[in-house]
Amino acid sequence: MTQLAAPHHLASPSSSVTEVLSRPHDVTRHSMFADVSQLVRPRIAMMVLVTVFASMWLTSGSRELNWLSVVGVLFGTAVVAASSSIANQILERHTDRLMARTASRPLAAGRLSIRSAWLLVGLGFFGGCGCVWLAGNLQAACAAMLTWVLYVCVYTPLKRVTPLNTAVGAVAGALPIAIGWLAADGPQQVLAGDISAALAVASLGTVLYLWQFPHFMAIAWLYRKQYDLADLKMLTVTDPSGLRAAGQSLAAALAMIPVSLAMAVPSGSIRMFLTAALASTVYVLVSVNFAFRRDDRSARILLFTSLGVLLILMMSAVAFSAPKVLSGSYL
Repeated sequence: MTQLAAPHHLASPSSSVTEVLSRPHDVTRHSMFADVSQLVRPRIAMMVLVTVFASMWLTSGSRELNWLSVVGVLFGTAVVAASSSIANQILERHTDRLMARTASRPLAAGRLSIRSAWLLVGLGFFGGCGCVWLAGNLQAACAAMLTWVLYVCVYTPLKRVTPLNTAVGAVAGALPIAIGWLAADGPQQVLAGDISAALAVASLGTVLYLWQFPHFMAIAWLYRKQYDLADLKMLTVTDPSGLRAAGQSLAAALAMIPVSLAMAVPSGSIRMFLTAALASTVYVLVSVNFAFRRDDRSARILLFTSLGVLLILMMSAVAFSAPKVLSGSYL
């Protein structure tokens, strides 16, 4: 899953391990709101919620969509996402202390005890999954559990072992699509012979999986020195030239073109088709730019473009889909 925390003043990329660990923790500079924000990482949670909502919207087709169910599933998913973020920071607190972009996180800086953090993790995991179950169904809750387990128990430790962690993390990042599909009774529609919604959701999930490679590789390039200092096996650390990272970014962006176009097939929307074609083409162009240049500027362009591309694709998938009834009113 994406980590977009801004670099902090506590350490520079050239700081030694001793310098980072010896600096006093200035608690007064950190408000409780800032600590909560760093713990739950709301920008990541928002991206997850957008994908779950888009999945539920597409799955429902022209059927009525219960807004209470939507809100409940989104709330539960947000709580599970917050739980996974805190668990990730518990497991990575030692490496977080070595990187400027993460050194001021509450757990890394020692402003929150491990016991309290684990309590929050447990409450968030069980409470969030329970909320998804009550508002959606058991299958959606199981998908939320699987997403948590894959992110916390598989992806997080793999970052210390192999550059393949990105491929695993991308699966965890795309799984929220399944939460929305299951919560909106997607399997029942398939069994009833209606596969159009399933095709749209499957295309959206594949787009989300592929989208993460250029996005993550841009981040990995920008923070490659910090990842190296923390001994995290990112592709830009094991291959400092950036060729492999650039190659994976470009390959994923190219693969996104036909998959994103497939999102328009179920609705038959020419506007969706044109939007997907434009967004995915732009993504390829900035990936090509990064592949040739492999510098911080091209990586930043790729990073910020990736966010815009995802937002455009998600919004167009919802806006150009079949109209539906929500809480008794046509949208």
